[in-house]
Amino acid sequence: MPNIIEITDFAAPELDIYARLTEGQLLKRHEPDKGVFIAESPKVIERALDAGCVPISMLMEKKHVESQAREIIQRCGEIPVYAAEFDVLTQLTGFHLTRGMLCAMYRPPLPGPEEICEGARRIAVLENVMNPTNVGAIFRSAAALNMDGVLLTSACSNPLYRRAVRVSMGTVFQIPWTFLDSRLSWPQEGGGFLRELGFATAAMALNDDSVSIDDSGLMSEEKLAIILGTEGDGLAAGTIAGCDYTVRIPMSHGVDSLNVAAASAVAFWQLGRSLPCDKMRRRRKIWLIIHRKNIFF
Repeated sequence: MPNIIEITDFAAPELDIYARLTEGQLLKRHEPDKGVFIAESPKVIERALDAGCVPISMLMEKKHVESQAREIIQRCGEIPVYAAEFDVLTQLTGFHLTRGMLCAMYRPPLPGPEEICEGARRIAVLENVMNPTNVGAIFRSAAALNMDGVLLTSACSNPLYRRAVRVSMGTVFQIPWTFLDSRLSWPQEGGGFLRELGFATAAMALNDDSVSIDDSGLMSEEKLAIILGTEGDGLAAGTIAGCDYTVRIPMSHGVDSLNVAAASAVAFWQLGRSLPCDKMRRRRKIWLIIHRKNIFF
């Protein structure tokens, strides 16, 4: 039976996890077994549950308990479900974006980079992408456009930040990802790690020796890591120098660059087109099954 608890005061301590804890306090990045994230909206919550994420509690508008939230509540077992009237919940910043429903969940354990790369042919590598909106948008494109996985350097915004999860529409739970091992210096040792696994590396950057994104040699690479840089400055010079390719997206009207999220979508679509989709789907399904077992067992 669901445990429905009515909330009438925004200051209630039960709302701290949703309203007053910072992203850093939720994630507790150095204590991964205690980390928490917030999933917003029915679709995102369902995708997190489908991926095996374990719910802690839910917060929703009271009218949804017996309507659009009913099936999700049933999936979550006996966790506390805090319900409040709309006037109470609108004190929560951005509540109108949540479609009336939030769920606190335990942060799932992250796989190692080797696990992400095993069997992969196309991976995205994010270097110091610090805007959660961009991280979420990149994940949505990566999941939709044939990337096998995503690796992030340690300075990147965490994909489980609330805004990143929301912008990704829950696709952070549908594509394998992890942070590169902090013991590996980037780009020197990190790039070497990718080469040891057989990946050619492609830096998305504007250089005099860059090749077009539809270059035949680039397209024919059996295994390719597509590396995208931080907002504004782009990739570090050392990263570009250490890559096998420097890749540009042809543009018109004198435009010389795209936002990193927009550039990622173009790159993933072009460089992932030659992948056999059935093989991609099988690999993702296997990863999700393994991922769920790691969480529950």
